[in-house]
Amino acid sequence: MSENLVVIGGGVIGLSVAWRAAAAGHHVRLVDPSPGRGASWVAGGMLAPVTEAWPGEEDVLALGEESLRRWPEFAEALTTDGGDPGLSEAGTIVVAFDRADAEQLDVLAEYLGALGRVVRPVPGSKLSRTQPGLAGSLRSGLLVPGDLAVDNRKLLRSLQVAAKRRGVEFVEDTASEIGDGQVRTGGSVLRCDTAVIAAGARSAGLHPALAGAVHPLKGEILRLRARRSSLAPPGRTVRALVEGRPIYLVPREGGELVLGATQYESGFDETVTARGVRELLEGAERVFPGIAEYELTEVTAGLRAASVDNLPVLGELSPGVLAATGHHRNGLLLAPVTADAVVAMLAGEKPPEQALAASPERLPDRERN
Repeated sequence: MSENLVVIGGGVIGLSVAWRAAAAGHHVRLVDPSPGRGASWVAGGMLAPVTEAWPGEEDVLALGEESLRRWPEFAEALTTDGGDPGLSEAGTIVVAFDRADAEQLDVLAEYLGALGRVVRPVPGSKLSRTQPGLAGSLRSGLLVPGDLAVDNRKLLRSLQVAAKRRGVEFVEDTASEIGDGQVRTGGSVLRCDTAVIAAGARSAGLHPALAGAVHPLKGEILRLRARRSSLAPPGRTVRALVEGRPIYLVPREGGELVLGATQYESGFDETVTARGVRELLEGAERVFPGIAEYELTEVTAGLRAASVDNLPVLGELSPGVLAATGHHRNGLLLAPVTADAVVAMLAGEKPPEQALAASPERLPDRERN
């Protein structure tokens, strides 16, 4: 196979597609001014379709669970080609701060139980025994043993190494126009048989079918590190509802802890606000009080690629142009199934069944684009 492929976007989705496509025999070029950065660089690293689930989003859950099932093989192959991505199987605990938050957890538990998913309720009085360091005042919790997590920065570095080892050519530039079998950048014209748009929140400007279908959603995120005198980070991912606001704490090697994330419309503004930092730290301290003694090592923001219905846009937009974008909070989770779907479509094969709901055919005004 020698099909020429240009992948636009060097986040976790673009890198995964490029690596898998090159491994399948395609000649691949990846266009991005700063590969391995963007929203993927500041992500929390949760691979948690069950704890992200909500009634009415069954297609989102099905796609996420299928990708989660593919993650161990994906990580094993990536370790061989590019290095260990830091996959963790410690699971997730979800906790509620007050009565209203606990009612939300009850809705989630009932919904997941009706779907046959395994979650274990934990009363507030036993949460600190289940996960040391959690506040004794928390109302309730759910233990989700099947969720995974990954070190996003290890993952991105591994993907870049793996892609280069498989022959992917990196073009550190910005794509400005796609069509007629070519991708135009600021400095060159790249001819190709197929272009894959995986540019995250900036994908909408690259094809008319994506206009209005993908938009940026800002999220601020903090990194902290335990000090010698402070309590060690949790041993598993902690997700929490604090007076209706979701936060998460994801442990990393070396005593690090990732705390996120705010979520609001702010266009392409990536500045960090004092309010966002305050809300995250105050919420985290109510859940895991020991975090107040941690060293604050990084404060940053990223732009999620939100879609119209929380499903990604995955499939053909026009002849020779595929979309792999709009993954919202789940870019890292959905990387394996997205890459496998794109490789299948390049081979003229049917993508995984769970990916069919993400087809661009569902987009509003699709017929007019």
